[in-house]
Formats: sequence, C-alpha cells, structure tokens
Amino acid sequence: MRTAGGFDVSRQEAGAILSIDLKALVDNWRTLQAVCGAAECGAVVKADAYGIGMEPVVQALDAAGCKTYFVAHVFEGRRLRALSRDAVIYVLNGLLPGTAPSYAQHGLRPVLGSAPEIEEWLQFTALSGARTPDGGDALPAALQIDTGMNRLGLKEVDFDAAECLTQHVNVALVLSHFSWTGHGDDDRARNQIEIFERLRARWFDVPASMANSAGVFLERGPLYDLVRPGYALYGGNPTPGRPNPMRSVVRLEARIHQIHQVAPGERVGYEGAWTAKSPRRLATISAGYADGVPHAAMGSNARAGGEALVSGRRCPFVGHVSMDLIVIDISEVANAQRGDMVELIGPTITIDELAARAGTIGYEILTHLGRRFYRRYTRL
Repeated sequence: MRTAGGFDVSRQEAGAILSIDLKALVDNWRTLQAVCGAAECGAVVKADAYGIGMEPVVQALDAAGCKTYFVAHVFEGRRLRALSRDAVIYVLNGLLPGTAPSYAQHGLRPVLGSAPEIEEWLQFTALSGARTPDGGDALPAALQIDTGMNRLGLKEVDFDAAECLTQHVNVALVLSHFSWTGHGDDDRARNQIEIFERLRARWFDVPASMANSAGVFLERGPLYDLVRPGYALYGGNPTPGRPNPMRSVVRLEARIHQIHQVAPGERVGYEGAWTAKSPRRLATISAGYADGVPHAAMGSNARAGGEALVSGRRCPFVGHVSMDLIVIDISEVANAQRGDMVELIGPTITIDELAARAGTIGYEILTHLGRRFYRRYTRL
C-alpha cells in the first residue's frame, strides 16, 4: 500500500503510478550546492515538498547534508520539525496573529515582513522570555524586504518605523524574493538586486538570501549567504529556454482502461471538442484533472493539447481532460493493450512541457499531482 491524501492505494488497484527518484532529487541539491560555491544551499519544502511528499524528501536531503529549510505555514514547520530535530526552519509567510508560541515551541523562525508582525514577535519574546535552546539570545527571526514583488515584506517607506523595532529582534537572516522566474529579460531581477543591496545595508552584517531556483543561475547574480531553491530540486527547469541542468525526479504513468475505434466524423468527450478526420484507434487512460492533469491540456479541433508516451511514441490527447479519464490517439501504436502503462510525465515529456501545453506553469503541475496515485519512491 501507498497512502496519499487519505487514500490507501495498492499498485494493482491504482489507475496511475507516480514514481519519485529521491537519488535524482539529492543529486539536484548537490548540483545546486556546487553551483553556489561558498553560499549554503537550503531547500524549499512547502506544499508537501511541492507535492512530492515532505517526509521522504526531508529524510533524503537531511542525509545528504541539507541544514536549512523553508516552508510557507507554521503547521508545515511543525511537521518538518518532527522529521528533523536540528534543521533550521524558516516560515516564509510570516507571523499570523497568535501563532508566536508555536514558533517557540517547535524552534521555528518566522520571516517578519511588517511592523505589526515585528511588534507581535517582540511582545511575545519579551513577555515569555523565550530564548534559543542554549539560553542565549532571544529567539531568531528573519526579515523580508519587498524589492518590487508587492506581496510580502517591508517597503522602503516602512523602514524608519521598523528600524527602531528591529534593533530588538534577533535577526538571523535578511531576505527578499525575485518576481523574475527565469523567463525573458532579467533587468527586473537586477533592479531588485540593486534595491536589496541598498536596503539591506542597515543589516549588512546579517546573512542574506535572495536567490530562488532561477536566481541561482542568474548571470552575475549575487548568491549572498543562503540560496533557497524549490522547483529545481524537483526536476523543474530553472533556466527556461535552455537545457535543463536538473535531473528528472518524477515520472507519472497511467493505465489504459479501454481501446476502441472511431469512424471519421465521430466526436470525443464532453461537448465533442475533438472530431476524428479519419478512422482512428483511441485509448482511454486512468488519469484526469482530479489527479492533477490540467483540464486545459485538452486536445480539440482548434488546438493540440497534451501528449502521452506509448511504446516510445507521442500520442496526443483528444477531447476534454475529464475528472478521471483522458482519451489519447494511439493510431500509430500497433502493440498497445488494455492494462498497459503510458507515460504522462518523465524524461521525454517533462513537467515544463506538460505545463506549456496546458497554458500553466510546472509549479502548478507538481503541487497538484494526485492523491489517488500509487506512489513509488526510489531510495538512495
């Protein structure tokens, strides 16, 4: 059995199998660490390690030597702390009202990005007397500077008010977040770096972090003291438009339920969005949008959609991606049979390619991968 999202799924019962190569994931982390040189390479493991599974991912990275992790929510931090006693854990979304005691209890570090957050953290640490485990400094936190994302973080206009408060915070890290994802011109990223350089001067002796997956490969981009890759760890391409320097980590295969013939003029799926122009041989496979394959990957009369790899041949989606099923055209594959597995994601059809065909991003594909899959982990 493999349990995911409340479903107990055996391999025989499963309509689809998600294979996760933990050795490839660790190799990706080591590649990133080698690129980063003296900067420490952390790991972003929010959203259940991008849908891959926090427990096996953290166990593998811990064994490889990763020391610093980033999550989005305090409850994710609690889950991570149960897996790694000594890890440094930052919570990127900051301090929600009333959550400071949970940070202290589990040794988590909030990423503070506003004066109210800083005030609440100071109030809590002062009233509770909470200290680091050795009884030394007040509990550490990070400060986030907004350099143009306009999402979270201290803006320059906030600094005068915040500076008085931050004098009393044990600031362990100063960070910002790129709005640039590796696509197109990197001028925006360089502008953000300039802003960060200017604003972090007030905490120049504090370790700094800015580079995400794409930022690690930004030409002449500073890596500072700590980088925080996420997508690249899991096999996504951090250098769009160029060869992917990362190894493939996930492979998604779905089982063929049924094979049937259609005549010219017959329509397929909801609303008959695809029409056969000649006699075609079709296969219905056991995966759909409930499993994380985007509905927008449909193949219609107007546009090509996603593809599946069947016996080494690419076979297009035809008609809508429905909740549990996808129909593919296997007319060019002579030997496909009921029960065979076809590849939806893997070394040939990458996460980024499926995302592009669906008009979305690979991050969304990864984080939505199925609760109903049989999950098979390749251990180190």
